[in-house]
Amino acid sequence: MPQTPRTPSLSRRSLLRALGGSAALGALAGCGVPAAYVQPGDRAAADLSVSEKRLTWANWPLYIDTDDQDTTRRPTLEAFEKRTGISVDYVEEINDNDEFFGKISPSLMNHQQTGRDLIVISDWMCARFVRLGWVQEMDRARQPNVTRYLDPLLRSPAFDPGRTFSVPWQSGITGIAYNRRKLGREIKHVSDLWASDLKGRVTLLSGLDEAFALLMQGNGVDITQWTADDFHRVCDQVEKHVRSGQIRRFTGNDYIKDLAGGDVLACQAYSGDVIQLQADDPDIHFVVPQEGAELWAESLMIPNLARHKANAERLIDYYYEPAVAAELAAWVNYVCPVPAAQDILASSKDEDTAALAEDPLIFPDASMRKRLAIARDITSTERVEFAKRWNAIVGL
Repeated sequence: MPQTPRTPSLSRRSLLRALGGSAALGALAGCGVPAAYVQPGDRAAADLSVSEKRLTWANWPLYIDTDDQDTTRRPTLEAFEKRTGISVDYVEEINDNDEFFGKISPSLMNHQQTGRDLIVISDWMCARFVRLGWVQEMDRARQPNVTRYLDPLLRSPAFDPGRTFSVPWQSGITGIAYNRRKLGREIKHVSDLWASDLKGRVTLLSGLDEAFALLMQGNGVDITQWTADDFHRVCDQVEKHVRSGQIRRFTGNDYIKDLAGGDVLACQAYSGDVIQLQADDPDIHFVVPQEGAELWAESLMIPNLARHKANAERLIDYYYEPAVAAELAAWVNYVCPVPAAQDILASSKDEDTAALAEDPLIFPDASMRKRLAIARDITSTERVEFAKRWNAIVGL
């Protein structure tokens, strides 16, 4: 296990825009989603994996380990290529779910190849791909590590029961970050955000898909089966706090700057971002409220007509080897979807690397795990109505 590298100053997730998918998906809905659906028998192409030892993988920037001395080198990926003889064209082209959707959707809805064998997108976008029939079922016989080591909490989201079409790349938690020293007390509940001493010093995430689940959990809602009434109740509450001045503003990932600078004392936040903030300011804490928090993932999927499906499945399974998952986790600092990697990190002779095994934002402890849940997706029918109301509140 290499020594823990310097964490990049800009996280992968901080590149996201916070539109929540409404624009691109709304446009598709207007064109007629049923016409875009691809039947199961039309999703596969002739697999050239045996004769062509290669694959193309589209991922987000800053989302894989790199060499300390040469950031163009990716040690885990190079090890896979050396072991298997499979050449990987790794393309850091995904900066936003909506943008990438717009880039490849014309090919997928017209039954054409995308030029990519493997993609990584957020689970709320994965749900659309599954619903539209744009991705292929994976062969778990080729993926014994996934079968054995995938975190039970991530095994069966509502959009993909049993993870037939998707495998988590990395995971994370949407919870609350706050400055313990400046606030002078702990935050334990979602309702703590509405305390008088935080008036004008609170931010919420602007993206519908990023924001709603945690707020529902504050109302005691089971987010695996929330209803429209639950959503509108949250909107009513948020509108009240906007009018009262409790909420300073709505943000994308620029909450990082607000929290670090002290303009904001508490905010909705992503666990991976807070790990980075804590490196500079240990007074910044991340909390999974007593009512719970949302567990999410960005997942690997094989798009329709991919020409190197077996090679892609082999690559996915490689990253589920605990030793490989541990090396990746030491770099990206998100929730590791392979709990068995924790023991690998703990056994490291490097003190900083070993300490990562005890970080609950990488390996949630038993108490935290009980409070994590994956929210059911917003359906295509709900999205137009919900996005219209939420965006009016946020000002999008």
